[in-house]
Amino acid sequence: MSSITILDVHIDDVTYDDALARVETYLREGGFHQVATVNPEFVVIAQKNARFRRVLNATALNVPDGVGVLWAARRLGHPLQERVAGQEMVDGIAALAARRGERIFMLGARQGVAEMAAAELIRRHPGLAIAGCYAGSPAAEEDQRIGERINESNAQIVFVAYGPPKQELWIARNAARLRVALAMGVGGTFDTIAGLAPRAPEWMRRAGFEWTYRLLREPRRFRRQLAIPYFMWLVVKSQIVR
Repeated sequence: MSSITILDVHIDDVTYDDALARVETYLREGGFHQVATVNPEFVVIAQKNARFRRVLNATALNVPDGVGVLWAARRLGHPLQERVAGQEMVDGIAALAARRGERIFMLGARQGVAEMAAAELIRRHPGLAIAGCYAGSPAAEEDQRIGERINESNAQIVFVAYGPPKQELWIARNAARLRVALAMGVGGTFDTIAGLAPRAPEWMRRAGFEWTYRLLREPRRFRRQLAIPYFMWLVVKSQIVR
């Protein structure tokens, strides 16, 4: 599996099918594997957060989530095959889990949202086993209690919806404690699956304007969306400095 490095963050050159095949391998071989869905916001945060950067560079798999990442890869002369969005990864992993009989634990988001998202995933993928849902907290003092809750559920997969970088740091910090094969940060995906945060129309997603749709619907995201032009500037700047 080939990968590239963008602003000191490694990103794997995988298609959606490749990524799911890797996930199935992780589930089959056991052990612990962390997966991250790297978008421009991740890379920008990693420039100032060394701990987050180290976590991203130690994961089993970093999928390229975001047209900004694909743009940067092309500009740097190492084009990636396709965007692998976190939303689709969650749905694909749920389908895989239903087929294999694996159990999923859904951690994070606001109270009750994970349960709503779980019900929708079960509707989409009959036979899917949800081992548990819990809002919890990314605070370190909660780690042991949450870890025990996940382990007692006999889940093989855990989705963590605390948003970056908290979710990735939480997963890395608890890797030795968790008896799961796969853990992945999913940001606001529970809200989207639950229907509380509608996704952009298909044509906007294909054209790379999903971020615009989110900004129009949620103007309070303006500060976060500034990460995209700042990311692009950092990429251009890195080429000039070289």
